[in-house]
Amino acid sequence: MQTNAAFAFPADLSPLITPAVERENARLNALDRFDILDTPREEAFDRITELTKKIFDVPIAIVSFLDAHRQWYKSCIGVPQGEVPRQDTFCRYVIDDGMPLVVTDATRDARFAQNPYVVGAPGVRFYAGLPLKTRDGHNVGSLCLVDMKPRGFTAEQVEIMAGLAQIVMDELELRLYADKDTLTGVSSRRSFKEATGRAIALALRHHQTLSMVMIDLDHFKAVNDGYGHAGGDRVLVEAARICSAGLREGDMIGRLGGEEFAVLLPTTDGTGAMTVAEKLRIGLEQQSIDIDGKIVNVTASFGVASLSPTVRDVETILDRADKALYEAKNKGRNRTIEWRPPVNAVDTHRRRVLKAGHILFNGRSSSIDCTVKSLSDQGAGLEVSSSRGLPELFYLAIPADKFDRPCRMVSHTERSIELAFC
Repeated sequence: MQTNAAFAFPADLSPLITPAVERENARLNALDRFDILDTPREEAFDRITELTKKIFDVPIAIVSFLDAHRQWYKSCIGVPQGEVPRQDTFCRYVIDDGMPLVVTDATRDARFAQNPYVVGAPGVRFYAGLPLKTRDGHNVGSLCLVDMKPRGFTAEQVEIMAGLAQIVMDELELRLYADKDTLTGVSSRRSFKEATGRAIALALRHHQTLSMVMIDLDHFKAVNDGYGHAGGDRVLVEAARICSAGLREGDMIGRLGGEEFAVLLPTTDGTGAMTVAEKLRIGLEQQSIDIDGKIVNVTASFGVASLSPTVRDVETILDRADKALYEAKNKGRNRTIEWRPPVNAVDTHRRRVLKAGHILFNGRSSSIDCTVKSLSDQGAGLEVSSSRGLPELFYLAIPADKFDRPCRMVSHTERSIELAFC
C-alpha cells in the first residue's frame, strides 16, 4: 500500500481550507454534475479514442476522469485497466495545471523517471495529455496518448488533440440538456434520474410504494465484436423497444449508459417489481433480432430495489438495484434478483457526495487518498485504490468540510469501504 506520510492535520483537528482545497472541491462538484464516473463504456467515447489512436499512430489512447483518489478510464485502447491510483498518473499534472503536457521521454523527466509505469510495465516513454475542461473552467479529466518509445510532438499535433478533447466535452455538455437518448429514444440518464427524484418525493409524501429495475444486456461485447457497432446499436434499439412495450403508461425507462437501462415503477412494491422484471426478461429472451439478415438472440440480467425506511433517494435505490443486478450477473446471468440488506448492515441514511478525503492511520503519520461517495452522521462509504493493509480503526479527514472523525471499518472490498464513526 502506498502512503503519504507528509499529510497530517493540525492537532486541533480544524484544518484550514486552503485555496487548493477549495479548487479541488469545486472541481469535484463540476465532475459530479456530469454523472459520468463508473458508467459503462459507450461508443461515443470509444470512437474518439479509436480516432485519436489512428491519427497519432500510438498504441494507447485514453479518455479519463479523475476523482479524489484515482484516474478512471471512460474509454481506453491499448491498456486493460479500468482505473489507476491518482498519485501514479501523468494526467494529474494536466488536471492540476490545466495545460497540455507533452513528455517526449519519461526516463529523462525528473517528475516521471521513477514512475511505476515507466520503470515497470508497460514501460511508458512518451506521453501527451490535454485537459477536459468544463465551460466554467474546471479540469475534470484528460485525453491522453501513450507510447513505449520516445517521440517528438509538434504544436500542430497539440492543437489537433485540443480539438478532440473539445469533442469529448461537447458530448458531455450536450448530455446535460438532453431529455432523450439519441439512439434508443428512451429517457436520457439525466432526465431519468430527475424524474425518479420527483417520483420518489411524491411516493414518500403520499406513503406510496415505488420500485426500480436495473437491466444489463448479457455478453453485449460479443455482439459488438461479432456484428460491429451498427449491430450493437440495433440490439440496443430493439431491447429498449421490447422493454418499453412491456410497461404501463405511468412507468418510465431510461438508458443509463452503454447496454444498461433502468425502469421506474411508481406504486409498485418489490413483489410487483419482480413480476414486471421477469416479464421483461422473458420478453427479451424470446425475441429474435435481425441484424443484416442474421438472427441474434440476447438475454439480460435484472436487479430490483424498492423504497424502504433505508432506501429513500435516487442514488440509494439505483445503487441497491445495481448491487442486485451485479449478483444476478455473478450467479449466471439471464435472471432477476431483488436486493436484500446484508446482515449487520451499517447505516444507510446517507446523502450522495463526491468529496476528496484522507484515511489517516499509524498515529496519523500515514495516509491514503480516498473519494467519499456517501455520508451521514453515522458513517460513510469510501472508494480507494486498494484497501489492503488498512487497520480496522482509523481517522477520516475531509478537508473541504473541516471534517475529522475516528472511524471503524465495518466492511470492505478491494476498492470500497463501509465505515461507522466512533
